Order: sequence, then C-alpha cells, then structure tokens
Amino acid sequence: MSRIRRGEYELARKCAECAANYVDCAINSRQLLSMGLSTLNFFRMKHLALILSIPLLLATYASAAPVVFIVRHAEKASTGGKDPDLSVEGQKRADGLAHILKDSQIASVFVTEFKRTQETAAPTARAAQVTPTVVPANDIRALVEKLRASNGNALVVGHSNTIPDVLKALGITTPVSIPEDDYTEIFAVLFGDTPQLLRLHYPF
Repeated sequence: MSRIRRGEYELARKCAECAANYVDCAINSRQLLSMGLSTLNFFRMKHLALILSIPLLLATYASAAPVVFIVRHAEKASTGGKDPDLSVEGQKRADGLAHILKDSQIASVFVTEFKRTQETAAPTARAAQVTPTVVPANDIRALVEKLRASNGNALVVGHSNTIPDVLKALGITTPVSIPEDDYTEIFAVLFGDTPQLLRLHYPF
C-alpha cells in the first residue's frame, strides 16, 4: 500500500472513531485533496470537525454492507400551506446534496409524500438515474424493510421528527435530535452486525 493510500485509510479510520465518540464530521473534498499527510497529526485533537470525502468513506468500506445516507429535506418556502415547495435556499441545498453524493453509487432513493422531500432528492435521483420511491412519512417500518431489502447504497430524505425514529429502527442506539432550524446534517449509516453512524455536514 502506498504512503498516500495509507494516509487516506488512516483518515477514514479516524473518522469512524470520531463518529463512535459522537464527534461531528464535515465534508470538504477539496480540502481533503489539498492536505499533506503531515497534517494528519492535527486530527489527534479531541474535539474537532473532521474533513471527509464521501468517496473515501465508500472506498474504505467497499467490502462491507451498503451505506444509507439520511438527510432532512432542505429549507422550505414560507408559503404553500402544509405541503410547501423548497425555498431558493432549499433548492441550492438540494443541488449541493447531488454534488456531494455524485460519486456515492446511489442505487435507490426514498422520499415521503411531501413535496419538500421529493424536491430535495430530485437532483440526486436524476444524477443517479433512479426513480424515487415514495414511502409515507409515518410508515417507518415499511421504509426500514425496503432499506434492508435493497441492494447498493441508498438516500433517504425525511423530516426532523422522523429521522430519529428511522435511525433507531436501523439499529443506531445513539439518541439523535434535529433542531427545527437545522438542515445541515447528513447521517451515514454503515450496515453490519453492529450498524455504525457517521454524522456529517454540508460544507455550507
């Protein structure tokens, strides 16, 4: 294994340790590529945001079970009643999500009956050439059954009050709560005998 590959693997391993200790991670592929290996010593600090490339995450766990990415819908418009479209900011976040996941080999996409989840997932689904599957927001059991039966990596777009229950149903024991004004988290669940949770963030 080359020195560069050893360094990449060590960075991903440290990210997994970070997640196990409930320390958040942040995605910034450009910074990852620009770092020298000497900066890896920086990651020994106790509380920090790790810089993680999702393709690196997938390469590290290539021999493992699929990865499920779970996000809250992006920012919604202030008009539209109980089923609003995304706001301009939300549309930008949806496009950003597609960019972040472009090399993630997404094989399936799951959304709820609400437009804000469907519009959040749309750019990623188009890029992956996948037709989203609609699962009612309150039917956590059906969603989890579909995720466990699916082959390949998946994207789930849900809501702040449903994602904690989805994570719990997938075997994640770490309590998760999402503030009403927080749209920044990307949860990555690594399936296995003991599911692992990585808490990532949009870089904006």
